[in-house]
Amino acid sequence: MDAKIFRITVEVGEGASGFYGKLLGEEGRKVGGGRTYFDCGAVILALLEKKDPAPSPEHVYFAVKDLEAVHARATELGSLSKDQVHGASAAEIVKRPWGERSFYVEDPWKNKLCFVDERTLFTGKDPR
Repeated sequence: MDAKIFRITVEVGEGASGFYGKLLGEEGRKVGGGRTYFDCGAVILALLEKKDPAPSPEHVYFAVKDLEAVHARATELGSLSKDQVHGASAAEIVKRPWGERSFYVEDPWKNKLCFVDERTLFTGKDPR
């Protein structure tokens, strides 16, 4: 396929660049128009600051090298999800039924995020 995703935009409110900077462990770059970009591999996470942001309807998934470090930052930010995923706490690092080690976060603007240990990614290409 010739098409590639290069940017995903998430609507947020004031202070989002600080929140995401702490959560992702790196500073974003302000690009104007209320936007802050975070390089996440080949895809840019674009935060669009709005007065009345609408949360994304689905999770944004991040593959990370150090899942425990991101979990510690999410815990410090008080952003761990209160949901359940397949009968287990979404807030805890758990090996999910499809083989991924992950945990879930909800940002202050109700956007849903999931962080996955990059060594356990399930892409649908390999049988489990």
